[in-house]
Amino acid sequence: MSEYFKLERRGRVTIVTMDRAERHNAINRAMMQALIEVAHSFEDDEDTRAVVLRAAGENFSFGADLDEMGGGESRPSIIKIRRQAELGAKLMRSLRDIHQPTICAVQGISTGGATCIATACDFRIASREARMGYGEVKLGMNLMWHALPTCVQLVGPSRAKQLIMSGRLLPAETLVDWGLVDEVCEREALNARALKWAEEYAALPPISVQMIKRSINRFAGALDEAVMHADADQWLIGVRSADFREGIRALKEKQPGQFRGD
Repeated sequence: MSEYFKLERRGRVTIVTMDRAERHNAINRAMMQALIEVAHSFEDDEDTRAVVLRAAGENFSFGADLDEMGGGESRPSIIKIRRQAELGAKLMRSLRDIHQPTICAVQGISTGGATCIATACDFRIASREARMGYGEVKLGMNLMWHALPTCVQLVGPSRAKQLIMSGRLLPAETLVDWGLVDEVCEREALNARALKWAEEYAALPPISVQMIKRSINRFAGALDEAVMHADADQWLIGVRSADFREGIRALKEKQPGQFRGD
C-alpha cells in the first residue's frame, strides 16, 4: 500500500508491517500519513475481523525521525508548524477508530511516537527483551499526539508520570505488570502470539466485538479532546526553546543534555 507498510491477509486477520528497518522504523510525516491511510482502508473492509500491527527489523521504532525534527534556525511559519503538529493526533484517532480489534507486536526499542502508536491499538504483545517509553521530555518537549490520556488510562496517573516525565525506557516485564503491555513472550514467538490473539477475536461475532470496542473507547476517552486540545501549542513552545536545541544536540552526540529552562 506504501513504501513504508506492507499488508498481508491471513484468513480473517490482516497483518500490517511497518517496514523502514534500515532507519529503525523512525517515523516521519510521510509514514504517519501512510498509516492513517492504512487505518482508513479498514472502514469498508468487511472481510478483516482483526488487525495485527508489527514492525520489521530489530526494533519496533526509535520514534520521530530526527531529520524532520530539526532544531536549526531556518523554520517555516508558526502557522504551518502548528498545523503540521496536528498530524499525530489525527493518526491516533484513525488507529483508535479502526472498527476491528487491533493487536500491536513490539520488539526491541519502542519510544516516543512509536509507543503512542502502540497504545492506540487495543492490545500490546511484547518480546521479553523489549523496552518501551516516551523520550520527548529529554528533548524539552511535552508528550503530544493526544497520547497522554491513553497512557494514563492504561497505567494510572503515578505510573504515567514515571513513564512520561522521566523519559526512561522500561522493560516489557515491568510494563506488563503496569498494564501498558498485555503479554510478554520470547522474541521468536512474538508474531505467532500476536496472530493468535487476532485469530481469537476474529472468530467472535464481529458486530458485537466492534460495538463493545467502540463503546469502551468512547467511555474511557470521553474528555480526551477537551483536555488535550492545547498539546500541540505546548509542543510549539517546547520546540522553540533553547532546551530543545540542546536536547537534539545531546541526543545526536550521545551526551547528557545541559538544560537551563529557556
